[in-house]
Amino acid sequence: MKLLFPALALGLMFPAMSALAAGPGMEKNGMLVDAKGMTLYTFDKDSGGKSMCNGGCAQNWPPLMAAADDSAMGDWTLIKRDDGSAQWAYKGKPLYTFVQDKKAGDMAGEGKMGVWHMAKP
Repeated sequence: MKLLFPALALGLMFPAMSALAAGPGMEKNGMLVDAKGMTLYTFDKDSGGKSMCNGGCAQNWPPLMAAADDSAMGDWTLIKRDDGSAQWAYKGKPLYTFVQDKKAGDMAGEGKMGVWHMAKP
C-alpha cells in the first residue's frame, strides 16, 4: 500500500515528535525540559521578564536561546537579553539549563545557591 501523505503518517505514528517540534520545551515528570530532555531552571533574581544572569553566570547557566524568527506560543514567551538576543521564558520567567547537568534527567542545579529552581508548569 502506497502512502500519499507520508509526513502525516509519521506524525500520527509518532505524536511526541510532532509535539516536541511545536515549542522550545515540554513538561516531563512535573518539570519543564528542553528539546533534548535537559532540565530547565528559573533564577530567583530575574524579575519583570528580564534576565539577571549574564557573563559568567550565563556560562554556568546557559539561557534557553530562541532563534530570531521564533515567536511566543501560549505560556512560552520570549524576552530580550542585555546583548539583544532572544531567550525563551515560561509564563514570563526566563529559562536556563545548567552546565553540570550532563544527560537528560539530571537535576544538579536544583536549589543551587538557594536561587536556582527546576522550572515547573
